[in-house]
Amino acid sequence: MSDKIRVRFAPSPTGYLHVGGLRTALYNYLFARRNDGTFILRIEDTDRKRYVEGATESLIHTLGRMGLAFDEGPGKDGGFGPYFQSERTSIYLEHAEKLIADGSAYYCFCTAETLTDMRERQRINKEMIRYDGRCRKLTSGEVKAKLANKVPYVIRARIPDTGNIKFNDLVRGEVSFPWDMVDDQVLIKSDGFPTYHLANVVDDHLMKINYVIRGEEWLSSTPKHIFLYEAFGWEKPEFAHLPLLLNPDKSKLSKRQGDVAVEDFLDKGYLPEALLNFVALLGWHDESDREIFTLKELEELFSLKRITKSGAVFDLEKLKWMNGHYIRQMDIVKLEERLLPYFLAAGIDVDSESKFRKVIEFARERINLLPEIIEQARMFYEDLNFSEEDRLILESKNAQKLYGYWLKRLEKEEELTVETIERLTKESGAELQLKGKELYFPLRLALYGKVHGPNIPILFDILGREEFIKRLQKVCSA
Repeated sequence: MSDKIRVRFAPSPTGYLHVGGLRTALYNYLFARRNDGTFILRIEDTDRKRYVEGATESLIHTLGRMGLAFDEGPGKDGGFGPYFQSERTSIYLEHAEKLIADGSAYYCFCTAETLTDMRERQRINKEMIRYDGRCRKLTSGEVKAKLANKVPYVIRARIPDTGNIKFNDLVRGEVSFPWDMVDDQVLIKSDGFPTYHLANVVDDHLMKINYVIRGEEWLSSTPKHIFLYEAFGWEKPEFAHLPLLLNPDKSKLSKRQGDVAVEDFLDKGYLPEALLNFVALLGWHDESDREIFTLKELEELFSLKRITKSGAVFDLEKLKWMNGHYIRQMDIVKLEERLLPYFLAAGIDVDSESKFRKVIEFARERINLLPEIIEQARMFYEDLNFSEEDRLILESKNAQKLYGYWLKRLEKEEELTVETIERLTKESGAELQLKGKELYFPLRLALYGKVHGPNIPILFDILGREEFIKRLQKVCSA
């Protein structure tokens, strides 16, 4: 096996990339980068019943959007391809035949009906649901006759009947399973395609994968894989099984609980940088109490030793908070590029680049998701709509005095600046004997459409002189 670290992310093209899959890809990527290793993308597309057209392209596109560049895989041949398992079926059949030849596997001719009856009987008798091994007992003559008569078959692993299998997991330490709890796994299906288990082991060996980092759901399959490594006489890789991702109620994160596809989160306005940072902390933590990491920092700090055993809760509120942090810290030019499509989709004309930037600078402090920008920016571009309650404030005696005062003073000022507006705010309050809500609520409502919000100088800076005066004129009845 290679001395250089080689890891792989091996998704099945059955739909969009799940956030759990993203975490697996990320941890493999980070482990490779941290150790100057190779990160491989392999497409495990042997389950043709679940295959979804276009899913592979979607997976590769999503990994690209997330900044997880693979070193080998589709379109990047590193000498270990092909990287689609459907193009490697002859390799698996060859290896399955070797297992049959040395007695580590056998032909199974049981029909679907037979297997269904077997499982039903086991359920009734409260037995473990597993294949009962009846085809193990067929003589070589019986097997040859069935093969000659073209009786459909699968190839199964001949798992030991007694004893235990022990192995070391880099996250959980020593793990032990009794062999009688491990099923005689199907290796080659009746359609000639391999199951995940055979293809996975054969490909990992031939591609020189020496660290297998995957989800906890594969822990119970590891004895089957170690059995195959030993049957072939191959050195097995190191295993690290990642903790489950959980909903806040501690149930397993699943599609039934809501959006779990990476593309869903991106489409809702989560930044790739924030989603990666958040997912990195679902099972791993740094020695410090830090929570904000760039991808580059994660590459330098990541270690399998700091992966936890317990399930990681997918806290959507924390993700939103983290996304808001990234929005506020992002370079303004890049943020403008990310946000402009939302303005265009809302039909908002951002003809002034200067005003657009000021709006973004203001609104970014008030949002956690990109689409929220519109509700925080619309009032600077569109006519304000007032409720009946608003109009009671706008039409009050004090408010009308205030608007009239401002309009007269603004006409006299040759040069209007933020400093001028700040001075006028203080002077209008003093001369009209208005303060607090009596002063700020009517002004904000007229200029911003809400009684709570930014200071008047900020509104002037964003709106500009012409729009600022225009809005005061609209509410002033004098």
